[in-house]
Amino acid sequence: MGFLDDVKVRATAVEGRIVLPEGADERVVEAAAQLVRDETCKVVVLADAASRTQAHDELESIGVEVVDPAVDSRVEGLAQTLFERRKHKGLTLDAAQELATDPMFFAALLVATGQAEGTVGGAVHTTADTVRSALQSIGAKPGLKTVSSAFVMVHPDNQWGDNGIMVFSDCAVLPDPNPAQLAEIAIGAAETYSLVVGGDPRVALLSFSTKGSAKHALVDKVQAAVAELEQRNPDFSFDGDLQLDAALLPTIGERKAPGSGVAGKANVLVFPDLNAGNICYKAVERLGGAVALGPLLQGLARPANDLSRGCSAADIVQTSWLTLLQSQTSR
Repeated sequence: MGFLDDVKVRATAVEGRIVLPEGADERVVEAAAQLVRDETCKVVVLADAASRTQAHDELESIGVEVVDPAVDSRVEGLAQTLFERRKHKGLTLDAAQELATDPMFFAALLVATGQAEGTVGGAVHTTADTVRSALQSIGAKPGLKTVSSAFVMVHPDNQWGDNGIMVFSDCAVLPDPNPAQLAEIAIGAAETYSLVVGGDPRVALLSFSTKGSAKHALVDKVQAAVAELEQRNPDFSFDGDLQLDAALLPTIGERKAPGSGVAGKANVLVFPDLNAGNICYKAVERLGGAVALGPLLQGLARPANDLSRGCSAADIVQTSWLTLLQSQTSR
């Protein structure tokens, strides 16, 4: 069984519900139909009266819940939830009621109130739209302040990570995280690995230095993040500062960082900034032949994930599987 086959089986076992807020898009309609026909999960598709078509009637005939947020009976309660969450920021109840009819907010509020395991959007909306609605409606996971992203990288060469599976973070959200944020990215990435991949994360905080081999402010930032993690004492293995080869290759890890529990066998790579993370994941994908699944948002109290606006129906389906797996800490 391949990795994605295993993901589908584990996602189906969650017996959850996914909200797809962009129901006017034909890719979303196709993905919703596949998820339900495969009996992977229950699906809620959001579509207003103006965008409703025969395709939505067909979705309902196979068990998909098609909802128009503007007239749904849950809006008042969802608006109240949003108001209570954001009134300290000056949000009025009238404004909350208006936001609650926005599909991205409606979807995120269903997740926030436990009426769905997760939401998957971004086929039409921007990443900023997805993150904003999720942060305001769902909020950060208790104990964390940082929302970041991760890609699950499935490499054809199984020498990397665990059988070719690795998590790269952050590759899509925070341009220049400070040490505290970098530590929380590591915490989020470790959880992403545990939930989505399965098994024990071994987290390398990357730099152009290994164990102080270079002196620079950029190295200091990574070392400060490691110190922050040591103070927080998380329940996963981590080490840094490590160069990429020291993190992945056993012979180099042993030579450059002897005694490390991570060097030479990392399966989670935490990059010092978005330049490094974004460039590296694309290089591994395009030049190395890896499949990049994501980005997945991490650090939220409940799952809400983003899609590329160039995504396919298959991408939406796969992201829904991953979202269901992420939900296991919040049930």
